[in-house]
Amino acid sequence: MDYVIKNGTVCLEGEHFRADVTVREGKIQALGQAVHNGHETVIEADGFYVCPGGIDAHTHMDLQQSPQYRSCDDFYSGGVAAACGGTTTILDHMAFGPAGCSLRYPFEQYKKLAAPCPVDYSFHGVIQHVDDQVLQELGQLIDEGFPSLKAYTTYGYPVGERELMQLLPVIKKHGGLLTVHAESDGITKALQDSLGIQDLVGPIGQAQTRPNMAEASAVSRVLATARVCGDAPIYIVHTSAHESLSQIRLARRQGQRHIYSETCPQYLLLTEDKFREGGPLEGIKYMMAPPLRKAEDNRALWQALADGTVQTVATDHCPFTISEKQENVSDFRKCPGGVSGVEERMPLLFSEGVLKGRLTLERFVQLTSANGAKIFGLYPRKGTLLPGSDADLVLIDPKGERTFASVNLHTTCGYSPYEGMTVQATIRLTMLRGEIIAKDNQFCGKRGYGSLLHRSAMKDNLDY
Repeated sequence: MDYVIKNGTVCLEGEHFRADVTVREGKIQALGQAVHNGHETVIEADGFYVCPGGIDAHTHMDLQQSPQYRSCDDFYSGGVAAACGGTTTILDHMAFGPAGCSLRYPFEQYKKLAAPCPVDYSFHGVIQHVDDQVLQELGQLIDEGFPSLKAYTTYGYPVGERELMQLLPVIKKHGGLLTVHAESDGITKALQDSLGIQDLVGPIGQAQTRPNMAEASAVSRVLATARVCGDAPIYIVHTSAHESLSQIRLARRQGQRHIYSETCPQYLLLTEDKFREGGPLEGIKYMMAPPLRKAEDNRALWQALADGTVQTVATDHCPFTISEKQENVSDFRKCPGGVSGVEERMPLLFSEGVLKGRLTLERFVQLTSANGAKIFGLYPRKGTLLPGSDADLVLIDPKGERTFASVNLHTTCGYSPYEGMTVQATIRLTMLRGEIIAKDNQFCGKRGYGSLLHRSAMKDNLDY
């Protein structure tokens, strides 16, 4: 079906203006005064903002986090939540495979898991170890259209400077991008191991044992290693601490050009007070890594979004049920970490960012869509409304008040970290490749409509 979206305010990464949008055969055909052929369906958008469909560059659908816990949103339920929240493309970080497995192994598993997804999707590879086979597979996967890979400096397979020195030159040569979960494994483990039984009294222990400097010190080491490797591209996921921002700014002042940073709504809007409010059973629901920080970190991150220090806002969407969280209330170290966010991200950023004067419309588009498309090799197919791009778009109502609650969200976890928060913006319509997949918080897409996206190499996007 073809459409004419009339009288809306079209928002691009560099400007916004009142115009019609013509959609034909799943693509944006034209911006401006629409010329009707008589067969188009007209959508009235007066008073609405017409923005590119959201790109969430950090989700964990169907993630086996441990032998006991698997994230409760699979690619279908998580994709439904994404669609209703204005996100049309997700880039999923895959779980670790069996010890010693090939780099390719998780890709083959995830292609099967993601088949029911109703929004478009792609994958970041995951680094568990480094050997000759992995180094060979790196180039192959990048050439096949999966140019981004993830390393962790903590958890079960921590990657240190030695491994980074092996990985980064190969990734750079093939035009790939290494994304990094940066937290000091030594600091966090030492602090957690030092706790006695008497100390395990509340979820606040998560913040106390993963302090700001555990993140900032790891960011510093990762950036230094990338610089030694000829300014190899690095993308820091879920940046949460103001000290990490200082490390990123310092490295850029010293000449590193290819540094990219992401944050998430929880680090903009929530604080570690959530670990204490309502008692331990309530606080344990906010377990995540990195943990929630302080108000000063919130403020620093908003400023970093406005001044360009941070390029994207993703979610780290990785929810678990309330019962799975609360059964570990006596020892936060055993609690599965992660919360929802893929549905809440776009309304939160528009309401708390644009409508409160923290972000311009253009910056909102950059942070939620355009920059992610450029960094991860999807632009201009995704991330814009220019003619020829996929007709992925959202209609945002700036006067559509909504209060987040489990009854009006589509995640399967049964709660939201933003429960009870009222936003002054709603997603009225979500379109993916010319098909309406959500309208007024009702999913109307199709199971399996999402397409696996093969992406261009980072070398084509370094200086976007």
